[in-house]
Amino acid sequence: MDTTSDDALRKRTSQSTAKTNGHDNIPKTNGVTSDLLKKHGHPAGEIKHGTLTQIVRAILLTTFLNCCTFSIAATQFLGAPLYWYNRDYYYAYMALTKQSFGICGTAGTKVFAPTKVRVSWDPELKGQFRVSSTGRLETSFPERLVYVANHQVYTEWLYLWWIAYTSRMHGHIYIILKESLKYVPILGPGMMFYGFIFMARKWVSDKPRLQHRLEKLKTRHSGPLSGSSSLDPMWLLIFPEGTNLSRNTVKGSAKWAEKQGIPNTRHVLLPRSTGLFFCLQQLKGTVDWVYDCTIAYEGTPKGGFAPEYFTIRSTYLQGRPPKCTNMYWRRFAVSSIPLSDAKEFDEWLLARWREKDDLLEQWYNTGLFPSDVNSADQSKGISKTGFIETEIRLNSWLEIGQIFVVLAAAALVVNVVLKFFGLFMTLK
Repeated sequence: MDTTSDDALRKRTSQSTAKTNGHDNIPKTNGVTSDLLKKHGHPAGEIKHGTLTQIVRAILLTTFLNCCTFSIAATQFLGAPLYWYNRDYYYAYMALTKQSFGICGTAGTKVFAPTKVRVSWDPELKGQFRVSSTGRLETSFPERLVYVANHQVYTEWLYLWWIAYTSRMHGHIYIILKESLKYVPILGPGMMFYGFIFMARKWVSDKPRLQHRLEKLKTRHSGPLSGSSSLDPMWLLIFPEGTNLSRNTVKGSAKWAEKQGIPNTRHVLLPRSTGLFFCLQQLKGTVDWVYDCTIAYEGTPKGGFAPEYFTIRSTYLQGRPPKCTNMYWRRFAVSSIPLSDAKEFDEWLLARWREKDDLLEQWYNTGLFPSDVNSADQSKGISKTGFIETEIRLNSWLEIGQIFVVLAAAALVVNVVLKFFGLFMTLK
């Protein structure tokens, strides 16, 4: 979240698309992307599906997402009265519907944009990653944490929600979003049920709203899915850059660096600290760790911008998702973070982001993030080099049934009641 950035970090300009040498959806901006395409080609190769197939895929994907979101939204409204009957059951019920959306996103990605993931981590996280006997990533992160990441493409939140899924925490994720999203039909009310935090990027109005939501995240319920700790499970996802890395936002970040009189970064935007600082202050004593993920997409050339290659169309319709999504994980004890002084925290966060910038420089030069070789364990699916390579997928396709089970049961009950009513009227 970014509550102090200038307008340059929030502006989007419409860009024309090019269809050159079989590569489309690439903006014609200063000729830089075109030059990189000629030199490197598209990171995911040529278009795999023609126009007709893309239309069919769009229909199928839209149908699947609409069915899932409608079913989840209806399930939420059916369970809303629980709020006045029993709060413990209400929050457990909503956590189940949040799991359903995580399942929907993971299933949709697996079918329409299958993506390999290469994961590595700081030595301090040894033992928190393994591969199941069926080849799925499993993580053992804490029940309560704040996690941050650099922001490159619009679908990043799907990958990070999947990480929560690997820890069985996909029903307890909370995301800070821009306020306009809550007005999206069906999805907006659904995210409000989820307890997501909507921000207008006006600190005067955002601060009390954020404080209210954070107070909610410091509660304890004793119902199902309430976790094993003294507080409810919670993964709070924040993108400190406030927006994704693009040609326009890089310019805004450079202007900000010049204004502040500090060196600019190469592969990330300068982070804004106000929102994260406030969250950690409010959650202090209830959260022990900040987890940090550095993300990079295979094939994106140095100087290129991932959103210009991996658009929604190219990723989900043309069959050109990232060949590999690379993740490097670190964590920082909240007790070690300076939370008593805003300026010290700003310096701390900027230092972490410069480290992230260095990690990405290594990745651009070698194609790999650092790895913990001492974590190598074939029994846990960790290679000799300390990496885990897996893919985004569900534990079982049967989990999709969870999305529709409540609505199907409600429909069955209504059908039975109507039949009995019809029978009664006939006998009468």
